[in-house]
Amino acid sequence: MEIFFGVLTILVLLLVFSIFHILREYERAVVFFLGRFQTIKGPGLIIVVPFIQQMVRVDLRIRVFDVPSQDVISRDNVSVKVNAVIYFRVIDPQKAIINVENFFEATSQLAQTTLRSILGQHELDEMLSSRDRLNEGIQKLLDEQAETWGIKVSNVEIKHIDLNESMIRAIAKQAEAERERRAKVIHAAGELEASEKLLQAATVLAKQPQALQLRYLQTLTEIAGESNSTIVFPMPIDILDVFRVGKKKEVD
Repeated sequence: MEIFFGVLTILVLLLVFSIFHILREYERAVVFFLGRFQTIKGPGLIIVVPFIQQMVRVDLRIRVFDVPSQDVISRDNVSVKVNAVIYFRVIDPQKAIINVENFFEATSQLAQTTLRSILGQHELDEMLSSRDRLNEGIQKLLDEQAETWGIKVSNVEIKHIDLNESMIRAIAKQAEAERERRAKVIHAAGELEASEKLLQAATVLAKQPQALQLRYLQTLTEIAGESNSTIVFPMPIDILDVFRVGKKKEVD
């Protein structure tokens, strides 16, 4: 009899302790009463009556899911491998438990299919140069679809876009050709600007013959200073006429 009462006492104590549960600040309990949803409890100390009520714990912290590499064919028919990371959390524990069997697995599968779907609508250049815009588009679509599960997708980041060797070489050639094109454009623009300046200088010199002759003499001086050898340079006959005219005007 004493053994019976001892066992009974232990069972009662276990039953009493199983009634009380402690939930952390980031946890919530979805409570069912005889199989039907009753309420959401927590955090802190809660009471759940065994056999009549059942409790499912839900973590409300942000979860990080690393999307495995996905084979994506871009709109311009380039095959690439893309992986990403997704940040999401539960904002409605009731929907996360009742509306979907495993919300983490469902969100991960949805992320993979959405990643392939969104990136397949863009060309390779857009994938490489417009990641922020693509991240925003993927995040928005995931958030809309996961809302019925009580999930909030807060951020999506594309980590790597892997290309095969032939495509890497093609992109390198394209970049080199683009640099050469820009260099030629800059050189042509410089030639055009220089020709315009020379034309302006020629116009000024044509109006002032004395300036042209002085420039001629300055050029001779520069040549003589840069070389130690003797240079025979023809002297234009009309170079002295300018000074004669100028002297004649002074006499008059």
